Amino acid sequence: MPAGDLNDLQYLALSFVLCLACSALGFIRAVNFVGAGYAASIAAEAAAAAILYAATLSGWPLIQVLLLCAYGIRLGSYLTLRDRNRGYQDHQSPQGARRSPPGMMAKIAIWIGVSTLYVLMALPAFLTLSAQAHGLPLGSVPAGVVLMALGLGLETVADWQKFRFKAGAPTLLCKTGLYRFVRCPNYLGEMLFWSGLWLSALSAYQGWLECSLSTLGLASILGIMIGATRRLEGEQVRHYGADPTFAAYRKSVPILLPFLPLYSLRGAAAR
Repeated sequence: MPAGDLNDLQYLALSFVLCLACSALGFIRAVNFVGAGYAASIAAEAAAAAILYAATLSGWPLIQVLLLCAYGIRLGSYLTLRDRNRGYQDHQSPQGARRSPPGMMAKIAIWIGVSTLYVLMALPAFLTLSAQAHGLPLGSVPAGVVLMALGLGLETVADWQKFRFKAGAPTLLCKTGLYRFVRCPNYLGEMLFWSGLWLSALSAYQGWLECSLSTLGLASILGIMIGATRRLEGEQVRHYGADPTFAAYRKSVPILLPFLPLYSLRGAAAR
């Protein structure tokens, strides 16, 4: 398809179908809606956008879409490796036993909801490639791509460090490497990555609707990551709350943003 033949609505429809197909993995195992299905959806959207605009794709937008594809592939690979780890399986089994699996109607609602979210999250990449195909100036792309690369690198290193640590000490809390400076460096990396994608397309937004939809996708994933940080903090308090070294770690290492004295998302009492 020649560049520029696809309008926003057509792209959104195509992207939604791709995400529905990839996220359908959640019907096999519900966690796949936000795990393997998530990773596959992002990689598929990036690949589709690159194919559609292959004739004009170059420079910083090319790096942007490669980073988006790399994000999906990296996440999928990491989740597969983690799920095969015996220590992780043993840790998850008691938690899984306490949860009731969602019913079919709930699964369908989750399927549609996450697919919509993944479309909105990746929308800035399509808008950037479309703008490049039309010869529009893209001054925001370099800064956004640099932020994306920083976020992806941070998340990759943090996940690897935690995986290596847990392989040798599955019941202990990882406080080494990047975790010496911030308690959730992987979540911080995720937030930086998606903020970078939104920023990279800032000069490509041609109207309030494009900007609003892209901003909704960014706000949603940032809200999800903040909620995930709070839940993780609660789990750590339950598992390690009696350990005085954990209490000292929790009160001295910021939870999400390094060098910012925010130590808890669960209320001031945590200080």
